[in-house]
Amino acid sequence: MGVSNHSLVFLFCFILSSFVIPELVFAGVTRHYNFEIKLQNVTRLCHTKSMVTVNGKFPGPRIFAREGDRLLIKVVNHVSNNISIHWHGIRQLRSGWADGPAYITQCPIQSGQSYVYNYTIVGQRGTLFWHAHISWLRSTLYGPIIILPKHGVPYPFPKPHKEFPIIFGEWWNADTEAVISQALQTGGGPNVSDAYTMNGLPGPLYNCSAKDTLKLKVKPGKTYLLRLINAALNDELFFSIANHTLTIVDVDAIYIKPFKTNTLLIAPGQTTNLLLHTKSHFPNASFLMLARPYVTGQGTFDNSTVAGILEYETLKHPKNLPLFKPNLPALNDTSFATNYTKKLRSLANSKFPANVPQKIDKKFFFTKFFFTVGLGTNPCNQKNQTCQGPNGTMFAASINNVSFVMPNTALLQAHYKGQSNGVYVPFFPNDPLIPFNYTGSPPNNTMVSNGTKLVVLPFNTSVELIMQDTSILGAESHPLHLHGFNFFVVGQGFGNFDPNKDPPNFNLVDPVERNTVGVPSGGWVAIRFLADNPGVWFMHCHLEVHTSWGLKMAWLVLDGKLPNQKLLPPPADLPKC
Repeated sequence: MGVSNHSLVFLFCFILSSFVIPELVFAGVTRHYNFEIKLQNVTRLCHTKSMVTVNGKFPGPRIFAREGDRLLIKVVNHVSNNISIHWHGIRQLRSGWADGPAYITQCPIQSGQSYVYNYTIVGQRGTLFWHAHISWLRSTLYGPIIILPKHGVPYPFPKPHKEFPIIFGEWWNADTEAVISQALQTGGGPNVSDAYTMNGLPGPLYNCSAKDTLKLKVKPGKTYLLRLINAALNDELFFSIANHTLTIVDVDAIYIKPFKTNTLLIAPGQTTNLLLHTKSHFPNASFLMLARPYVTGQGTFDNSTVAGILEYETLKHPKNLPLFKPNLPALNDTSFATNYTKKLRSLANSKFPANVPQKIDKKFFFTKFFFTVGLGTNPCNQKNQTCQGPNGTMFAASINNVSFVMPNTALLQAHYKGQSNGVYVPFFPNDPLIPFNYTGSPPNNTMVSNGTKLVVLPFNTSVELIMQDTSILGAESHPLHLHGFNFFVVGQGFGNFDPNKDPPNFNLVDPVERNTVGVPSGGWVAIRFLADNPGVWFMHCHLEVHTSWGLKMAWLVLDGKLPNQKLLPPPADLPKC
């Protein structure tokens, strides 16, 4: 595994392949590797397809590191698609050039080109992940980032006997680039995936997939650390293991107050570490691990279930054992989702404090924002034809009624060079321009505005942001991910946020710290963070269909006065548009 005070170098080559090579973990030295590029097919659900992968692996290779490590990751693009990679949840302190979202912090890596992502992991340990951040390519381009504590620093929970990463994804028989392209052209909702997966495997509940099943083999009386990642494109997921209790200890690479549960909820972009305590004796059975969606909207979704199997080692005739199945919540069980998220609390102790912005410091700014998030429509762009969205329109999504338009030049590059004119507008509305009953009767006009607008913040601004779901085209949950920062979830509720009654109930003592939070269906969530990281930072819904429709925006944090408060210069190999 990676160690502190050394650089870890990985070379990722994008290939159309499912060929699996041994995983490489480097320790103590800097090494460069070239990987062979092959074109192979992948078979799942009786269907064979070619797909874009990293190093011939699906899911892609794991990155192991320790807190304090520097990572140099060279990405070489050998396919026709433009590529960019986001290191989801990494703070990227002053290293925004390595964050990865296409046309936000970098131009994408074109075919035949390469780029070295160079960043240091500061003050983080736990489970994160990497994924493509352009169009829908992250449907196959994703993998775990496992960050261990510094040497000699223990976990704040019992040391596990063993660790297993489990990454949820989706399997598509179709080409996802064609799926979203067709949806954007017609204005309608995209087709859904054909299956969910665990570590790339759909499991025995799908046709032709009995052999494509994740199996975890465990010993009795042991404690295992399961590192869960939701890399699915468009669905929050419930997860449970039959006849076993789960102890949640970490979310989004932040330790929390441990609590026990039979089922957990994990949104796209979120990670969860849990302790699995196995039974003290060999049970005469095997146990299903199930995940299926939590659905709040009326849009397209897959209502199927992915399954893995938990087996105890050395059991005789495991094929003849009974197989127990957990009971998962109903697809629309918002009550469970709400009660589960309320249990998440930061450790908030001397070793792992919860540094929640508390009071207004006159030396700095304190800014409050109120963002509505939800769906809307755009006029049909097809002449003499009717689009497939509501009432012949095209589906759109927006924040404060601004549907984000992707620029042709990377925002960070334009900002750094002082060439923002014609690329973006340095103004984003702090509040909805036209207030309305956000969760009640929708307004008659569902049309959104379109533009590339940014919030500009002075360095060290303390930010409070209320994100309010809307019912314009039906209320639904939105997992919002903020690049470049962690934030504290200080409050949430249902209905319209009340600026007089709700803030006194905010938790400013031990709120959970995250990088991705679900805006409740028909409700609101309040977060706080300190804008102490200069650069341009994307914020977007991690339901990929909503991002494609424009539910995204960006924050521009200006340089501070001190040298260590300024964005570093761009690397020489930064891709060009």
